[in-house]
Amino acid sequence: MRIRKYNDNDCEIVSLLFYDTVHQVNAKDYTEEQLAVWTNNPDSLKSRRKDLLNQYTLIAEINSVIVGFGSIDKSGCLDLLFVHKDYQNQGIATALCKSLEKAFSIIKTYASITAKSFFENRGYVVIREQEVERYGIKLKNYEMQKKNAT
Repeated sequence: MRIRKYNDNDCEIVSLLFYDTVHQVNAKDYTEEQLAVWTNNPDSLKSRRKDLLNQYTLIAEINSVIVGFGSIDKSGCLDLLFVHKDYQNQGIATALCKSLEKAFSIIKTYASITAKSFFENRGYVVIREQEVERYGIKLKNYEMQKKNAT
């Protein structure tokens, strides 16, 4: 596996990976209606193109195939972390997190129901459970935080 910096040419593949992951992996914890408002089409992440460029965004590749990505903003908020549905549980999210987290003493994220246990296993603690609303539909997630050893 190779971890590299994101570039704008990755946007289309990353957007499709995001859509597929949400609709396949997160389907066990969210309704079809919730999944639809979370990512309503395969191009939905393209609307966040500037975020992907402005944040520290990394790509995970295996044999030159993009299998995951993650991003963290300048404040230490881990914004996005998604691994292709066919590459789950292979250490990809862990490798991305290690690279993304290392520059921060405190990292915050908003974890889905699906991702909550992954983050807990990495030392994150739940600050609060919350519901966010998109297009009138509520989705549960967890504000979580981790303190890196200094």
